[in-house]
Formats: sequence, C-alpha cells, structure tokens
Amino acid sequence: MSSAYLLVSHGSRDPRPEVAMQQLAKLVCNKLPNNYNPSSSEHLVGIAALEMSPQPLHEQIQKFAKSAFGDAWVGLHKPSQNENHLKIVPLFLLPGVHVMTDIPAEVALAQQAIGQDIMIELQPHLGSHPNLEKLLAKQISTIKAEAWILLAHGSRRPGSKETVEAMAASLSAVAAYWAGPPSLESRVKELVAAGYREIAILPYFLFAGGITDAIAASIEELKLQFSAVNFQLAQPLGASAELAELIWDLTDR
Repeated sequence: MSSAYLLVSHGSRDPRPEVAMQQLAKLVCNKLPNNYNPSSSEHLVGIAALEMSPQPLHEQIQKFAKSAFGDAWVGLHKPSQNENHLKIVPLFLLPGVHVMTDIPAEVALAQQAIGQDIMIELQPHLGSHPNLEKLLAKQISTIKAEAWILLAHGSRRPGSKETVEAMAASLSAVAAYWAGPPSLESRVKELVAAGYREIAILPYFLFAGGITDAIAASIEELKLQFSAVNFQLAQPLGASAELAELIWDLTDR
C-alpha cells in the first residue's frame, strides 16, 4: 500500500498563504518514512484550496491523485483494491461549514470520478488536534500582557464558537471574532472598562494575509481610540516544523 497526502486550505487572493502552504508541504514531506523514494516523495505531499482557485477542489484532488499515483490512476496497471490511499487533511481551525459540509462534498465527487483503485480518506481538521493549544501558547509566550484576546474569523455554523471559546479559556484569554460578535473592539472596551492597560491580540489564523493585515490596521485605530492602552499583536501560526508535526499526526487518525 502507498499513501499520498493533500493539505487543503481555504484559499486566498493574497499570495502569502499559498507560499506558506508550499513551505508547510515541504516540512510535512520531511515526515515521510525512510522507505519512500526520495526522487518522487515531493509528489506525495501536495496543496489545494477550497476557494480562490481556478479549479474546484474535487478537480484539484483528481489532478493531485494522477500526479501522486501515476499509472494506478490511468489504469496502465491494476493495483489491488485499496492499495493506494490519498489522505486529505483540512487545514482549518474551526469546524465550520467548510469542514463539515463543503470539503466532504468535494471529496465525494473526487472519489466518484477516481473510482476505487485510489481510496480517498478525509482526515480530521487541524483545529481538532489536542496539541494545537501548545503551539498557540508558544506564540504568546514571548509577549507580556495583562489580558489576551483570541481573535478568530468566526463561522455561521451553529456551535462552531464553542471550539474558540474553549481554546480561549485554555489560554486564559477572551474570544473575539472578525466576522461576527463579539467583535475585537467590543472586547477591548470590556477589558479597558475592567482596568486593563496591557492588551495583546492573538490572531487565530494559520498564516499572514489580507485579514491579518486588516487586523493590524484595526489595532492601529484602537491605539488612537484608547491612547492609555498598550496594544500588542502576536503572529498567526505560520509554517513551522511543529505545525507539520501536528499535521503528520492527523494523517494517522
């Protein structure tokens, strides 16, 4: 049996997340067992985007499967059923509509097109890994603040906020959302009213991009509004060996 791995992100018009995804794919590739052929191993870890891509996700999955498994795809030889496995890892932090509905639907379309010679396995999303908290704690460990805000994008799916609230509590932070209430500004007002003057914000995002730029701009406006408060902005997770380790662990679940 052979396996290939496809890391699926949301997608962005900003080029930085794709560059970071490519870096992350290389780091995950380094996790491949020693018995993998080094000359072909780079074809066994790929990236795809749910949105902002010229092709829908199911077509990206099919294209990657062809690249990863070659002859098994085009039928030049017939492997035994279930010999080849394509593992899809959703690099999403929240169990929102994309994770629970959109990606499974695209995977089903891809499996239908590919047939049974290559079995597609949808792995748990990144935000479900229990050690993600340790990576976030590392992000904030170098910044001293009286209060922390964990700022997530938010999701329209009912119940998705529970994940953010639990993560915020584990980090001794309060949760805020970029795309819904409670907003960053409302949380800042609450903390200022409670007497905090050292407030730090941790973006609950994978990579730097358009939204993190907008968050930074919003914090500059908050500095003008609350001149007595010292604001600090931590970095998003970013491509790292530690994040690659979590992703590799998810491929075995």
